[in-house]
Amino acid sequence: MLTSMYVAEAMRPYADVRIIDEDVEPVDFSADVDVVGISFMTYNAPRAYEIADTFRRRKDVKVIMGGYHPTFLPEEAIRHSDAVCIGEAEPNVPIMMRDLQNGSLRPFYREGAADLARLPLPDRALIRQGSYAAVDAIQATRGCPNRCTCCSIGHFFAHTFRSRPVDHVIEELRQLGRHVLFLDDNITADHAYARELFSRMIPLKKRWYSQCSIGIAANPSLLDLAARSGSRGLFIGLESLSEENLHAWRKNTNRARDYARAVEKIHAAGIGVYSGIVFGADHDHREVFRHTLDFLFDANIDALQATILTPFPGTPLREEMARAGRIVDGDWAHYDFGHAVFEPAHMSREDLQAGHAWVLSRFYARWPVTRRLARGFGYLAPSTIFKAVLPLNVSYRTRLRAEGTIHNGIRPPVTDLP
Repeated sequence: MLTSMYVAEAMRPYADVRIIDEDVEPVDFSADVDVVGISFMTYNAPRAYEIADTFRRRKDVKVIMGGYHPTFLPEEAIRHSDAVCIGEAEPNVPIMMRDLQNGSLRPFYREGAADLARLPLPDRALIRQGSYAAVDAIQATRGCPNRCTCCSIGHFFAHTFRSRPVDHVIEELRQLGRHVLFLDDNITADHAYARELFSRMIPLKKRWYSQCSIGIAANPSLLDLAARSGSRGLFIGLESLSEENLHAWRKNTNRARDYARAVEKIHAAGIGVYSGIVFGADHDHREVFRHTLDFLFDANIDALQATILTPFPGTPLREEMARAGRIVDGDWAHYDFGHAVFEPAHMSREDLQAGHAWVLSRFYARWPVTRRLARGFGYLAPSTIFKAVLPLNVSYRTRLRAEGTIHNGIRPPVTDLP
């Protein structure tokens, strides 16, 4: 909820703010409010529009929208709102609030990038702390300089990478608990900045988790600094084991042939690897599911986020697929990484969804989870396993069972799989 807290700080001079997370508490449509701000991603769009339309039936309430989906499709979002924040909230929201007070609210606001040197400390009392993971969230950098065609992040931030002053990050870290989650898209994109940050963090004795590229494994001194500064787990988007897929996505930072050795180096530093894998690219055939699962087990990947390739608004991938007439599902609710909304090149949509479910069901089956945890004691601290790896695996298994993915993945209609 860190993003919502930053939005709240931008609004604070103009309004009393309350943050509602519908995963935690229901929306009170009769609440005494003047303005409702809704931030959402693509798969949340139908529900976001439903909430907005309900509030707008009250003539005394204005609705403002922002986030990834409204930024890429502002003309769609404005049909359900009074104004749309395009891009980052911090430079837009104060202007929107002043215009609202003056009765001159405009449909669209696009004020560019936030000045991270002026980023306020978020008020964490605005969220129900007991409802979220017991780690404090913080952000040191924003954006990603890469131009991967399937990723919304680079396009949202106009392919820029910016960082907060290290002094500001260290001061905020001093006020947080021992376990910290950096909500950065790639905390090591600027090696010089990462070196300074990690060096300054060593005396704080934090235990931290974040996202970075696999390239950290090729930089022994940076990897060592990360470990000594308290890194205990990294989300790394491996994305695909196919060099052809990586090249097609312009993900030039990855070399699939080096993955196994890279994961081994990160494990040797005492850091767990939470991997992102994407299925459905144009060089994926039906055997990709078994091949990928074998790699995940052999490399002892500690946790997995497996998704189906999704052509999100704002990405070159969507433009390419739209031109080719390959997008066959326009229901935004299905843009949740679990539905095939396009025609794959070398398998059916049904096979893609079944194979995706099969990998997740096998990876998070009880015996593989147990074996993974046992192996983890060979390179991870017990506290990392009990604080991070075990809860992550259990929460994934619980959610996948509730969604039916575990059941659906038992016998996929893919003849290449058992």
